[in-house]
Amino acid sequence: MAWMPDIARRTKISYSIIYVVAGAIIYLAFGSLLPLPDPIFKNDLTVHLTELAVIISLMGTGLKIDQPFTIRSWSNPFRLVSITMLLSIFIVTMIARYYFHFDWASAILLGAVLAPTDPVLAADVQVGPPHEKVKDNVRFSLTAEAGMNDGTAFPFTWLAIAFVGISNYPDVMADWVLYDLLYRAAAGLMLGFIIGRIIGYLLFVYQEKKETFSTDDGFVAISTTLLVYGITEMVHGYGFIAVFVCAVTMRNFEMHHKYHKKLHSFTDQVERILVAIVLILFGGSLVTGILGALTWQMGVFAVLFVLLIRPATSLIGLLGAKLHFKEKWAIGFFGIKGMGTFFYLAFALHEKSFPLEKELWAIGAFVVLLSIIIHGFTASKVMKKVETEFAEPADVPLVSSEMENVNREP
Repeated sequence: MAWMPDIARRTKISYSIIYVVAGAIIYLAFGSLLPLPDPIFKNDLTVHLTELAVIISLMGTGLKIDQPFTIRSWSNPFRLVSITMLLSIFIVTMIARYYFHFDWASAILLGAVLAPTDPVLAADVQVGPPHEKVKDNVRFSLTAEAGMNDGTAFPFTWLAIAFVGISNYPDVMADWVLYDLLYRAAAGLMLGFIIGRIIGYLLFVYQEKKETFSTDDGFVAISTTLLVYGITEMVHGYGFIAVFVCAVTMRNFEMHHKYHKKLHSFTDQVERILVAIVLILFGGSLVTGILGALTWQMGVFAVLFVLLIRPATSLIGLLGAKLHFKEKWAIGFFGIKGMGTFFYLAFALHEKSFPLEKELWAIGAFVVLLSIIIHGFTASKVMKKVETEFAEPADVPLVSSEMENVNREP
């Protein structure tokens, strides 16, 4: 795992591919000696492993974005998590309902789990650690989108759960809008911002004044992640939204502080451990039957989703954006799917019994596999070309503790 980023840079192949292949080989050779890598049978473990990977990735994602948050400067990611995501959910739901003849609950769930761009497996197309020396609209848009839409897809997962086994859809929709869409999202936004401001004050103001209390430990990022996620989930808000908002709030509290690099570095190391575990298990599941319910029609749909539906909906969402067509195309093409898809599927199937759980897992797993292969072999080369043509130098001054104290004086 320690060598894997360097191996990926040298080979120009995403390490996600290497882990999946390794998992398949390990389970083909020693499967009888290892735990069964079945996300349906091992549902609880699947939920918690993927949940932990996603929230830690969301913290790291928020911390590494150098672009200060404003509605205007973040307009492209907002387009992607609203127009693009909603269009994607709608198209997938309609195909699943009227072509594959899924029930409404399963159709909506498929749309919800395939829509989000993954923050965990998309390292090759995202911005690097804090304080980069280049400004790249493509990487920034994909990074911010991944941070935001893992939470904004959650209401549609709850909508699918609410639709299981019911016929009175209007009543369900009213409750969903008020509680699952508005209240849960608002709770996540508010708690993420409030806790982010508190932690930011403690790290960047209070400990500068009180010399007795001082730390530069990176694990503070993990404790903050678990704190904000736990508190938000206790009040039934969206913890994914809260974690990302908290991270962005902390970063914007003191944008150029060197401590952000250490916080991000620790989350990155923990995330890489979890990614290795989950992808090795995913590789094992591929050779032990997770794709058993997949039909050729579902396979064709998965290919079309990765190569056509996601890029097309992204181009629609970015209409009018001040980006070159090549940048828009790259953003649309690299809507990488991964850990979020696994989590939402496992979570929904934990909450309710869906009649087509094997088919849902088969399609979801095949889409993620296609994304890992297609994007894993192309990301490095394509992003290098886009970066060479469109990236701009970024002035990112680092602020030490002493400089902060000077800057705060009138």
